Amino acid sequence: MLQRIWHLIVKEFLTLLKDKRSRFVVIVPPLVQLVVFGYAATFDLNHIPYAVYNEDKGERSQQVLARLRGSPVFEEVARIDHDAQIAPLIDRREALFVIHFGPRFSERFARGQSPPLQVVIDGRNSNTALITLGYLRTILADFTLERLDLNPPARLVTRAWFNEDLQSRWFIVPGIVALLTLVVAMVTTALTVAREREQGTFDQLLVTPLTPFEILIGKTVPPFVIGLFEGSLILAAAVYWFEVPFRGALWLLYAGLAVYLLAAIGVGLMISSLAVTQQQGLMGAFLFIVPAVILSGFATPIENMPEVVQRITLLDPMRYFLVIVRTTFLADPAFALLWPQFWPMAVIGVVTLALAAWLFRHRLY
Repeated sequence: MLQRIWHLIVKEFLTLLKDKRSRFVVIVPPLVQLVVFGYAATFDLNHIPYAVYNEDKGERSQQVLARLRGSPVFEEVARIDHDAQIAPLIDRREALFVIHFGPRFSERFARGQSPPLQVVIDGRNSNTALITLGYLRTILADFTLERLDLNPPARLVTRAWFNEDLQSRWFIVPGIVALLTLVVAMVTTALTVAREREQGTFDQLLVTPLTPFEILIGKTVPPFVIGLFEGSLILAAAVYWFEVPFRGALWLLYAGLAVYLLAAIGVGLMISSLAVTQQQGLMGAFLFIVPAVILSGFATPIENMPEVVQRITLLDPMRYFLVIVRTTFLADPAFALLWPQFWPMAVIGVVTLALAAWLFRHRLY
């Protein structure tokens, strides 16, 4: 039995490495996506262009503008003198917002009144708009307290645990380990049976002494090994290239990665067993990957999703591994803390692999 499984594993590795499409899927997309997500995917705003519409000639408006110019985040790109000039700047995305000072801003401020200050902001990207408004509120609040010589009743002192500088890269890059591992494991697995059926070699399994269980093991090991290799490569890039701190136990991360790979491979084998051609296998894999990424909490918190959608996410293995990988990177958790993430992935893996074995039996006999 072991010898038959070993020969099948060797055969799967040789087939995978000889196939140009499979080699491309294993090597090129992970490298490209690692660079794209690592550098481009960020929630931080480092460049905010704005325009100034100042009808006030007093000192206070200039002091507010001086604070904006002194910030490394904001960049003044235009000065306007009419309402009709606002819309073109926003429409052409030349400015993210326009700050408008009324003609009596400084005068009312000097009298101790609350002069209105208008900000016209591009709301097409609501997340960017909200972050920008948060920056502006902080600047204006500090300016008001300083100029009016007011002491706030309480002083807010913040301390961020695990991500001291609140860098979004520390949150996104560990998630790339889960994302790219899922893509590689799913695609390589989804092609395995479909490739044989397309080439006409799948029927030859009917006359071999291999059982469906042995075929299942033989087709699970290669993508599992490749997934571990890809995950290790991305893990090393996250730590040594993107300089994301790794504070947890390495064995805990790899234990989660192993269970996660089994769950992803089980889904991939199910898709591959149902597909007739490699094209159908790829389409089936991506039909699973896209919703799995969206529902995993990779970019959007699961808590913000509708309750019905939150229940659907319970079937997504990436949801659980994201918690494991991000927690082991930035914290030093105990196994008991992450156990609620391990057992759902194990259940998904057992169920999907069992269904894949049943589909093998159904197809073979």
